[in-house]
Amino acid sequence: MYDRFELDFLSIGENGCSGDAICVRYGTQQSHKIHVVDGGFKSSGTDLVTFIRNHYDNPTFLDNVVLTHPDGDHAGGLLDLLDEFQVGALWMNRPWLFSNTIIENFHGNWTTAGLVQELRANFSTLAELEQLAISKGIPIYPAFQGTTIGPFHVLGPSQQRYLELLPEMDKTPNVIEKAAQALYRVADQAITAVKESWTGETLSSYPPATTASNEASIVQYASIAGKDILLTGDAGPGTLTETLNYATALGLNRPDIVQVPHHGSRRNVTPEVLNGWLGTPLTDNSLPPRGKAYCSAATDDERHPKKKVLNAFLRRGYPVRVTKGGTWSTRENMPQRLGWEYRDPEPFHSEVED
Repeated sequence: MYDRFELDFLSIGENGCSGDAICVRYGTQQSHKIHVVDGGFKSSGTDLVTFIRNHYDNPTFLDNVVLTHPDGDHAGGLLDLLDEFQVGALWMNRPWLFSNTIIENFHGNWTTAGLVQELRANFSTLAELEQLAISKGIPIYPAFQGTTIGPFHVLGPSQQRYLELLPEMDKTPNVIEKAAQALYRVADQAITAVKESWTGETLSSYPPATTASNEASIVQYASIAGKDILLTGDAGPGTLTETLNYATALGLNRPDIVQVPHHGSRRNVTPEVLNGWLGTPLTDNSLPPRGKAYCSAATDDERHPKKKVLNAFLRRGYPVRVTKGGTWSTRENMPQRLGWEYRDPEPFHSEVED
């Protein structure tokens, strides 16, 4: 149906932290549609709006805007986007809509109304997006496994998995999870260097858990112009496994283009998950690649991406293009942009973080 696309991974960052903002324009020679996934930080909104206007022929209408999960490095910039454009639909999962279902998970004397108020206050950017969308007449839809958004299919999370993850998010009334996540952040800073070879992978099968909010990321898959595209948000091993099982049941192909989840964090992928999605490692680095991988990471983010993660994708035939310092663009049957320079993907790293 659609015979062309351009897919852009923007360079998003703030104070040494990486964010995500992805733009897709797809269609035919006669017409195009625009699909935006995440918007980076609130400070990223102006840059996102400017990018779309400059490179997508100054549109006034965006067909679909998807927020993969409520973290500030993905949600904040969408406020400017909704304010500046007409939008066909906003897709995001709002925790407070499930207050009556999850209330039994919390200790204390919570009422449903009180929990709704607490969740709206804690997930304040989501609440702002909801209010802005309602004021502009933009419909808001949930996006769980099985949902279709134009050519994109939501592979996960399932609603059941989302409800299991929701009480564990750090913005819900659950101080135990907040403490655990703080420990993981400290552990992430205490790293040493180790050697890797092409056949000697050090990526763990049992990494420290990523956050429940990350695991709740919406994972999308589309086949456009003969290319299969997998957008992972910040999904971790649990959701990537759930989506892999669903994709296998649907008979979906191995992706040609894949987003490296969570800016290349070592907590979000395992060898087993990557083998399932991308195939087992190639015998050597001279073989043709199977596809392309893209990773959103800020120029001044010293923690991301992890070199062992870059190596893991490269081993499986997916050289990684990292956005540090500039937007990465890939396209099919769309004209090249004047003045854009080609940059090499990441090489194999013989020394990685332990």
